[in-house]
Amino acid sequence: MKILGIGNAIVDVLCRVSDEFLIKNSLTKSTMKLIDEIEFNSLLSNLNIEETISGGSVANSIVGLSQLGNNVGFIGKVKNDELGQKYEDGLKKENVKYLYSKKNEPIPTGSCLILITPDSERTMCTFLGTAGKINDQDINENDIKNSRITFLEGYLWDEGDPKKAFNKAINCANKVAMSLSDLFCVERHKDEFLNLVKNKLDIVFANEQEIMSLIDAKKFDDVVDFSKKLKKNVIVTRGEKGAVAINNGEIFECKAKENLNITDLTGAGDLFAAGYLHGIVNNMSTKESLEKGTELSSKVIQKVGARI
Repeated sequence: MKILGIGNAIVDVLCRVSDEFLIKNSLTKSTMKLIDEIEFNSLLSNLNIEETISGGSVANSIVGLSQLGNNVGFIGKVKNDELGQKYEDGLKKENVKYLYSKKNEPIPTGSCLILITPDSERTMCTFLGTAGKINDQDINENDIKNSRITFLEGYLWDEGDPKKAFNKAINCANKVAMSLSDLFCVERHKDEFLNLVKNKLDIVFANEQEIMSLIDAKKFDDVVDFSKKLKKNVIVTRGEKGAVAINNGEIFECKAKENLNITDLTGAGDLFAAGYLHGIVNNMSTKESLEKGTELSSKVIQKVGARI
């Protein structure tokens, strides 16, 4: 297997909302907020659902990689309930090996309300459900060892069981990639994320905001200097400024695509990571990998949802 993803197994529920809806419900645009099942149902009761998809950040990347013809798998915890079955069926339909056996858990399958405002930004309200209870027993060492790259999701990092799952995967992996996922996520786990970036990861995906927060950078040059010293592969997306990869001390850049009909920014980073990882496992250059990531990201933001 080329790449195995480990992340939150979340059923995405896409809805269009006004800016007033976010203000009324005290939601910060373009961020992810963790909510409980009661709040999830309360928000959803006032909305019309556009689409439901088997989601989660790394799962979106893995589906993108599968669509490009790569042999990939995914581990994410769901309950043996209706949403859990929908989740598994959704991944299998995309030719992703789903390497987790559903059980009768005490907590339901996780779901994420993706609120799309008229400016195409997405604001996420996530009820993690049983996805956030993944543990080391859910990780099969052989699955990790048989994958060229193990791709981890920053969203999943937490004390207790998820941390044990992460550490087991990192210790067994041939090569480890991780997405920093979200600014709030970085700020919540800054010291531990910094330790992972410096000492445990081979490939790091972040947007400009996330990595600047991680290292308390004053300007983007600080990010470049930090990444060059790491001698790893650090990839930073910068919105309209394009994307930068600092690979083993060398800097590579790719401009953003222009004149796009942007509909929804959901999955932009996820599909960028898919394109870049596709380049790595198919022996493309760093520059070509950046271009592939930019291409996929540009495609997905011109439609609703995180699927091309």
